[in-house]
Amino acid sequence: MKIRKLAMNLSNLEQHSSKKVELEQYSIDGDLAAKWLSDLISFGDLKKGCRISDLGAGNGILGIGTLLLGAGEVIFIESDPNACKIINKNISLLGFQNHSKVYNSHIDHSNIPTLDTDIIITNPPWGRQKEKADKPFLQSILDNCKTAHILHNNKATHISNFFLKEGWNVEKYGEADFSLPATYNHHNRQRDKTRAGFWRVSPN
Repeated sequence: MKIRKLAMNLSNLEQHSSKKVELEQYSIDGDLAAKWLSDLISFGDLKKGCRISDLGAGNGILGIGTLLLGAGEVIFIESDPNACKIINKNISLLGFQNHSKVYNSHIDHSNIPTLDTDIIITNPPWGRQKEKADKPFLQSILDNCKTAHILHNNKATHISNFFLKEGWNVEKYGEADFSLPATYNHHNRQRDKTRAGFWRVSPN
């Protein structure tokens, strides 16, 4: 599937309307998701029939994008039950029910999921509202010893440090604008943007 068509398909997915500030629920737009997923193909990590875990899945845009690109199965893990309903709705509309599993589960230090998949993808909370909110997501990658792609604040330096000290391979390979609509009360502009970075981490 061409990236432009992928972006259009992902842009048509239903967004989750939750506004839980502590979860930092910012939706990824279709253009950014498509650009990032095309990088996974370039690395050879997103292959036809592969199994993927999407941590902090939101409305499912990233995992669904991998299914549209040929993934065989996606495990969606999302802590917000309302967002899980939206994931299931988006999956059903595209006919991916038999290729998806959706788990309403909160990832924290006492609940690190065991993931029997080929790769992990995640856009974790960036820690702007709760310091180190992303730590359990990074720990999940480490504990499961899986190659992972992480979308995070472009200025984050702790990601490389976290994995390098464990002897992992780390590559920050790109960046792009991340749109920030005025979702929460502390936003003082109708629409803003920040810069997101892309990392690939893999066990040595």
